[in-house]
Amino acid sequence: MTTDDTRSPHPDLHLAEIRALAQRFSPDELEACIRDQLEEGANVCEPSGRTEEIVGVLAKAEFVKALMTKGATLPEAIRELGRRMRAVQQQR
Repeated sequence: MTTDDTRSPHPDLHLAEIRALAQRFSPDELEACIRDQLEEGANVCEPSGRTEEIVGVLAKAEFVKALMTKGATLPEAIRELGRRMRAVQQQR
């Protein structure tokens, strides 16, 4: 039996990472980590994984943190992220 390591894990598997990053870093710090990952292939926020996966997780965490800085609670921000992701998927 072989496994396909090129597939991304289900987005729900990243929820704990997104939550932890949103609690730990500011939106500006997360944006800097995205930039570093794209330019240098590494960053201090999310140290390992494929670039496309890392950037996706960091961008989601940045969105959640931005909502939190506007007064949303972490669970509210996570729910809003989920709503927006579902809306995009339904448009396809």
